[in-house]
Amino acid sequence: MSDLESVKKLRSSTGAGFKDCNNALKEASGNLEKAIEILRIKGVSKASKKMSREANEGLVIICGDEKKTSIIEINCETDFVAKNEDFLNFTKEIGEINNSVSSNLDKLNISKMKNGLTVSQNLIDLISKIGEKITIGRSKTIENSKSKIFTYNHSVVKNNLSKLGVVVSLEFEQNSKEIEQFGKQISMHIAASNPMVIDKKDINDKVITKEIEIIKEELKNLGKPQQIIEKISLGKINKFKEDNSLLTQDWVMDPKIKVKDVLNKVDSKNLKIKDFIRIKIGE
Repeated sequence: MSDLESVKKLRSSTGAGFKDCNNALKEASGNLEKAIEILRIKGVSKASKKMSREANEGLVIICGDEKKTSIIEINCETDFVAKNEDFLNFTKEIGEINNSVSSNLDKLNISKMKNGLTVSQNLIDLISKIGEKITIGRSKTIENSKSKIFTYNHSVVKNNLSKLGVVVSLEFEQNSKEIEQFGKQISMHIAASNPMVIDKKDINDKVITKEIEIIKEELKNLGKPQQIIEKISLGKINKFKEDNSLLTQDWVMDPKIKVKDVLNKVDSKNLKIKDFIRIKIGE
Protein backbone atom coordinates (compact mmCIF):
# COMPACT_ATOMS: atom_id res chain seq x y z
CA MET A 1 0.00 0.00 0.00
CA SER A 2 1.42 3.42 -0.98
CA ASP A 3 1.84 6.24 1.53
CA LEU A 4 -0.99 8.17 -0.12
CA GLU A 5 -3.33 5.17 0.00
CA SER A 6 -2.47 4.67 3.68
CA VAL A 7 -3.30 8.30 4.46
CA LYS A 8 -6.59 8.02 2.57
CA LYS A 9 -7.54 4.86 4.46
CA LEU A 10 -6.61 6.44 7.78
CA ARG A 11 -8.67 9.54 6.97
CA SER A 12 -11.61 7.35 5.99
CA SER A 13 -11.51 5.36 9.23
CA THR A 14 -10.85 8.26 11.61
CA GLY A 15 -12.19 11.40 9.94
CA ALA A 16 -8.99 13.23 10.89
CA GLY A 17 -7.26 15.73 8.57
CA PHE A 18 -4.67 14.86 5.91
CA LYS A 19 -1.76 16.41 7.81
CA ASP A 20 -2.67 14.72 11.11
CA CYS A 21 -3.01 11.34 9.37
CA ASN A 22 0.27 11.74 7.53
CA ASN A 23 2.15 12.67 10.72
CA ALA A 24 0.53 9.80 12.66
CA LEU A 25 1.56 7.29 10.00
CA LYS A 26 5.14 8.54 10.07
CA GLU A 27 5.19 8.28 13.86
CA ALA A 28 3.75 4.75 13.64
CA SER A 29 6.21 3.71 10.91
CA GLY A 30 3.33 3.03 8.53
CA ASN A 31 1.33 0.84 10.94
CA LEU A 32 -2.33 1.77 10.45
CA GLU A 33 -3.59 0.41 13.79
CA LYS A 34 -0.82 2.22 15.66
CA ALA A 35 -1.57 5.41 13.70
CA ILE A 36 -5.25 5.20 14.68
CA GLU A 37 -4.20 4.84 18.31
CA ILE A 38 -1.88 7.87 18.01
CA LEU A 39 -4.70 9.97 16.52
CA ARG A 40 -7.07 8.90 19.28
CA ILE A 41 -4.52 9.87 21.93
CA LYS A 42 -4.09 13.24 20.25
CA GLY A 43 -7.85 13.47 20.07
CA VAL A 44 -8.01 13.24 23.84
CA SER A 45 -5.66 16.21 24.06
CA LYS A 46 -7.73 18.21 21.58
CA ALA A 47 -10.98 17.23 23.23
CA SER A 48 -9.80 18.30 26.68
CA LYS A 49 -9.13 21.84 25.39
CA LYS A 50 -12.68 22.04 24.03
CA MET A 51 -14.42 20.97 27.25
CA SER A 52 -14.26 24.46 28.79
CA ARG A 53 -16.48 25.84 26.03
CA GLU A 54 -20.28 26.09 26.16
CA ALA A 55 -22.40 23.32 24.64
CA ASN A 56 -25.94 24.70 24.54
CA GLU A 57 -27.09 23.08 21.31
CA GLY A 58 -27.66 19.43 20.51
CA LEU A 59 -30.42 16.86 20.36
CA VAL A 60 -32.81 14.95 22.58
CA ILE A 61 -33.58 11.32 21.76
CA ILE A 62 -36.39 9.14 23.11
CA CYS A 63 -36.13 5.33 22.86
CA GLY A 64 -38.20 2.47 24.18
CA ASP A 65 -41.76 1.20 24.19
CA GLU A 66 -45.00 1.81 26.09
CA LYS A 67 -43.70 -0.06 29.16
CA LYS A 68 -40.13 1.30 29.37
CA THR A 69 -38.90 4.49 27.74
CA SER A 70 -35.74 6.55 28.13
CA ILE A 71 -34.80 10.09 27.16
CA ILE A 72 -31.32 11.57 26.93
CA GLU A 73 -29.74 14.75 25.58
CA ILE A 74 -26.47 14.97 23.69
CA ASN A 75 -25.08 18.51 23.67
CA CYS A 76 -22.80 20.31 21.23
CA GLU A 77 -21.82 23.92 20.58
CA THR A 78 -23.66 24.76 17.36
CA ASP A 79 -26.92 23.87 15.65
CA PHE A 80 -24.90 23.11 12.51
CA VAL A 81 -23.16 20.20 14.27
CA ALA A 82 -26.49 19.03 15.73
CA LYS A 83 -27.55 18.30 12.14
CA ASN A 84 -24.26 16.61 11.21
CA GLU A 85 -24.77 12.99 10.08
CA ASP A 86 -22.04 11.64 12.40
CA PHE A 87 -23.59 13.47 15.35
CA LEU A 88 -27.08 12.20 14.41
CA ASN A 89 -25.88 8.59 14.17
CA PHE A 90 -23.97 8.83 17.44
CA THR A 91 -27.00 10.28 19.25
CA LYS A 92 -29.35 7.65 17.83
CA GLU A 93 -27.15 4.78 19.00
CA ILE A 94 -26.61 6.40 22.40
CA GLY A 95 -30.38 6.63 22.85
CA GLU A 96 -30.80 2.90 22.32
CA ILE A 97 -27.95 2.02 24.67
CA ASN A 98 -29.24 4.46 27.29
CA ASN A 99 -32.61 2.68 27.36
CA SER A 100 -30.90 -0.71 27.75
CA VAL A 101 -28.92 0.52 30.80
CA SER A 102 -31.90 2.45 32.24
CA SER A 103 -30.12 5.83 32.16
CA ASN A 104 -27.21 4.65 34.32
CA LEU A 105 -24.45 7.01 33.14
CA ASP A 106 -21.60 4.87 34.48
CA LYS A 107 -22.88 1.82 32.61
CA LEU A 108 -23.57 3.93 29.53
CA ASN A 109 -19.99 5.24 29.32
CA ILE A 110 -18.46 1.75 29.37
CA SER A 111 -21.05 0.19 27.05
CA LYS A 112 -19.75 -0.99 23.67
CA MET A 113 -21.12 0.61 20.52
CA LYS A 114 -21.51 -1.09 17.13
CA ASN A 115 -17.90 -0.36 16.15
CA GLY A 116 -16.58 -2.24 19.20
CA LEU A 117 -15.43 0.87 21.09
CA THR A 118 -17.03 2.15 24.28
CA VAL A 119 -19.33 5.16 24.41
CA SER A 120 -16.57 7.19 26.11
CA GLN A 121 -14.05 6.28 23.41
CA ASN A 122 -16.48 7.12 20.61
CA LEU A 123 -17.32 10.42 22.28
CA ILE A 124 -13.64 11.40 22.32
CA ASP A 125 -13.26 10.39 18.68
CA LEU A 126 -16.34 12.40 17.69
CA ILE A 127 -15.04 15.51 19.48
CA SER A 128 -11.73 15.15 17.67
CA LYS A 129 -13.42 14.62 14.30
CA ILE A 130 -16.06 17.37 14.54
CA GLY A 131 -14.00 19.90 16.47
CA GLU A 132 -16.62 20.93 19.03
CA LYS A 133 -17.33 20.24 22.66
CA ILE A 134 -19.81 17.36 22.87
CA THR A 135 -21.26 16.12 26.14
CA ILE A 136 -23.84 13.62 27.37
CA GLY A 137 -26.40 15.57 29.38
CA ARG A 138 -29.58 14.85 31.31
CA SER A 139 -31.31 11.50 31.05
CA LYS A 140 -34.10 9.52 32.66
CA THR A 141 -35.82 6.17 32.25
CA ILE A 142 -39.50 5.71 33.08
CA GLU A 143 -40.94 2.22 33.53
CA ASN A 144 -44.64 1.38 33.77
CA SER A 145 -45.59 -2.29 33.78
CA LYS A 146 -49.19 -1.53 34.79
CA SER A 147 -50.32 0.89 32.13
CA LYS A 148 -48.70 3.00 29.39
CA ILE A 149 -46.02 5.54 28.55
CA PHE A 150 -46.63 8.39 26.08
CA THR A 151 -44.02 10.53 24.35
CA TYR A 152 -43.82 13.76 22.41
CA ASN A 153 -41.07 15.30 20.28
CA HIS A 154 -41.08 19.00 19.43
CA SER A 155 -38.84 20.68 16.82
CA VAL A 156 -38.04 17.31 15.27
CA VAL A 157 -34.75 17.09 13.36
CA LYS A 158 -35.06 13.46 12.29
CA ASN A 159 -37.31 10.58 13.41
CA ASN A 160 -37.20 10.53 17.25
CA LEU A 161 -34.41 13.13 17.42
CA SER A 162 -35.59 16.60 18.44
CA LYS A 163 -34.85 19.78 20.37
CA LEU A 164 -37.45 19.05 23.05
CA GLY A 165 -38.72 15.71 24.30
CA VAL A 166 -41.36 14.62 26.78
CA VAL A 167 -42.04 11.24 28.36
CA VAL A 168 -45.10 10.80 30.56
CA SER A 169 -46.44 7.72 32.34
CA LEU A 170 -50.16 7.18 32.89
CA GLU A 171 -51.74 4.56 35.12
CA PHE A 172 -55.29 3.31 34.46
CA GLU A 173 -57.43 0.19 34.67
CA GLN A 174 -58.52 -0.11 31.05
CA ASN A 175 -57.28 1.70 27.97
CA SER A 176 -59.60 3.65 25.66
CA LYS A 177 -59.51 6.13 22.79
CA GLU A 178 -60.15 8.88 25.33
CA ILE A 179 -57.09 7.89 27.37
CA GLU A 180 -54.98 7.65 24.21
CA GLN A 181 -56.03 11.19 23.28
CA PHE A 182 -55.35 12.46 26.79
CA GLY A 183 -51.91 10.81 26.78
CA LYS A 184 -50.95 12.67 23.60
CA GLN A 185 -52.42 15.96 24.82
CA ILE A 186 -50.81 15.84 28.29
CA SER A 187 -47.43 15.20 26.61
CA MET A 188 -47.92 18.31 24.48
CA HIS A 189 -49.11 20.27 27.52
CA ILE A 190 -45.95 19.36 29.46
CA ALA A 191 -43.82 20.43 26.49
CA ALA A 192 -45.52 23.84 26.40
CA SER A 193 -46.02 24.51 30.13
CA ASN A 194 -42.83 23.03 31.64
CA PRO A 195 -44.14 21.94 35.08
CA MET A 196 -41.67 21.16 37.86
CA VAL A 197 -43.71 18.41 39.52
CA ILE A 198 -47.06 16.62 39.26
CA ASP A 199 -48.52 17.86 42.57
CA LYS A 200 -47.59 21.10 44.34
CA LYS A 201 -46.79 19.23 47.57
CA ASP A 202 -43.85 17.67 45.71
CA ILE A 203 -42.02 20.96 45.04
CA ASN A 204 -38.68 20.93 46.81
CA ASP A 205 -38.63 22.99 50.04
CA LYS A 206 -35.38 24.66 48.97
CA VAL A 207 -37.05 25.90 45.77
CA ILE A 208 -39.95 27.35 47.80
CA THR A 209 -37.60 29.01 50.31
CA LYS A 210 -35.56 30.60 47.52
CA GLU A 211 -38.68 31.83 45.73
CA ILE A 212 -40.02 33.40 48.95
CA GLU A 213 -36.71 35.21 49.43
CA ILE A 214 -36.88 36.60 45.89
CA ILE A 215 -40.52 37.69 46.26
CA LYS A 216 -39.90 39.44 49.59
CA GLU A 217 -36.80 41.18 48.27
CA GLU A 218 -38.74 42.48 45.24
CA LEU A 219 -41.55 43.78 47.46
CA LYS A 220 -39.06 45.35 49.86
CA ASN A 221 -37.41 47.19 46.96
CA LEU A 222 -40.84 48.55 46.05
CA GLY A 223 -41.07 50.11 49.53
CA LYS A 224 -43.85 47.86 50.83
CA PRO A 225 -44.25 47.66 54.65
CA GLN A 226 -43.36 44.34 56.31
CA GLN A 227 -46.97 43.45 57.16
CA ILE A 228 -48.02 43.89 53.53
CA ILE A 229 -44.93 42.01 52.32
CA GLU A 230 -45.90 38.95 54.37
CA LYS A 231 -49.48 39.00 53.07
CA ILE A 232 -48.56 39.49 49.40
CA SER A 233 -45.76 36.90 49.62
CA LEU A 234 -48.23 34.25 50.76
CA GLY A 235 -50.45 34.84 47.74
CA LYS A 236 -47.54 34.95 45.30
CA ILE A 237 -45.97 31.74 46.59
CA ASN A 238 -49.30 29.93 46.31
CA LYS A 239 -49.58 31.15 42.72
CA PHE A 240 -46.00 30.00 42.08
CA LYS A 241 -46.88 26.50 43.33
CA GLU A 242 -49.98 26.31 41.15
CA ASP A 243 -48.19 27.54 38.04
CA ASN A 244 -45.37 25.03 38.42
CA SER A 245 -47.40 21.96 39.38
CA LEU A 246 -48.85 19.93 36.52
CA LEU A 247 -52.25 19.21 38.08
CA THR A 248 -52.98 22.87 38.87
CA GLN A 249 -51.67 24.39 35.65
CA ASP A 250 -54.07 25.93 33.15
CA TRP A 251 -54.83 23.35 30.46
CA VAL A 252 -53.11 24.47 27.25
CA MET A 253 -56.06 23.31 25.14
CA ASP A 254 -58.47 25.40 27.25
CA PRO A 255 -56.89 27.83 29.77
CA LYS A 256 -60.25 28.24 31.55
CA ILE A 257 -59.81 24.84 33.19
CA LYS A 258 -57.00 23.07 35.05
CA VAL A 259 -55.19 19.87 34.14
CA LYS A 260 -56.79 18.11 37.13
CA ASP A 261 -60.23 19.01 35.77
CA VAL A 262 -59.42 17.36 32.43
CA LEU A 263 -58.02 14.31 34.25
CA ASN A 264 -61.27 13.94 36.22
CA LYS A 265 -63.39 14.21 33.07
CA VAL A 266 -61.69 11.31 31.30
CA ASP A 267 -63.98 8.28 31.43
CA SER A 268 -61.63 5.92 33.27
CA LYS A 269 -61.41 4.68 36.85
CA ASN A 270 -58.31 5.62 38.80
CA LEU A 271 -56.56 7.42 35.93
CA LYS A 272 -53.34 8.92 37.30
CA ILE A 273 -50.30 10.73 35.99
CA LYS A 274 -47.51 8.69 37.57
CA ASP A 275 -44.34 10.34 36.30
CA PHE A 276 -42.94 12.60 33.59
CA ILE A 277 -39.73 14.11 32.28
CA ARG A 278 -39.23 17.06 29.94
CA ILE A 279 -35.87 17.90 28.41
CA LYS A 280 -35.32 20.91 26.18
CA ILE A 281 -31.96 21.69 24.61
CA GLY A 282 -30.50 24.91 26.03
CA GLU A 283 -32.49 24.96 29.27
